[in-house]
Amino acid sequence: MTMSTCDVVIPCRDEALALPTVLAHVPVGWNVIVVDNGSTDGTADVARSLGAQVVTEHRPGYGAAVHTGMLAATAEYVAVIDGDASMRMDELEPMLDLVRDGGATMAVGRRRPVGRGVWPWHARAGTLALATMIRRRSAFGIHDLAPMRVCRRDDLLALDVQDRRFGYPLELMLKASRAGWTVSEVDVSYDRRAAGTKSKVSGSLKGTVRVAHDFAKVMR
Repeated sequence: MTMSTCDVVIPCRDEALALPTVLAHVPVGWNVIVVDNGSTDGTADVARSLGAQVVTEHRPGYGAAVHTGMLAATAEYVAVIDGDASMRMDELEPMLDLVRDGGATMAVGRRRPVGRGVWPWHARAGTLALATMIRRRSAFGIHDLAPMRVCRRDDLLALDVQDRRFGYPLELMLKASRAGWTVSEVDVSYDRRAAGTKSKVSGSLKGTVRVAHDFAKVMR
């Protein structure tokens, strides 16, 4: 069996309508691991039909799904991307090149909206506030919350990130800073999520507030 160049973990909850678009841009030689996090719309079946490896995480939460995907991964390099079709998987390739060539321990995406109205004001404001918080608490001059990222699997697992909810990316960045990682931010395209799906975060003010609450718990 040929080893994967990079394993891509996609945490998913009810993203059946988005996955055909997401998986239309898988880089050659990459393996996709869809983590079904309590879907009721057939997400797992759609993922399998499109050639993805599917694992299940019953505990609700972004961090829980990502961690389960990391445990299932076997490649030296791992990537994470949302399953809502708002970002393109092929834009992970230059990020992998950056890490593999020694330019950074981890490459992270900085979302750049491709049109008006793509990024709701409350989500953009929340991202700005939290990214500013990360810059003050770490050595990383980032402007986004690493919605796409690539690093070595062993490096990531060694950080022992514990948060299993939306605070996972923040804890990851803070622990990476303490561990002396170098992080490079790369511009990535950001579009509307797939029609018929709803964001658990930016889809409502309540969702954004919930994320802020999870981040606050990590900052204590």
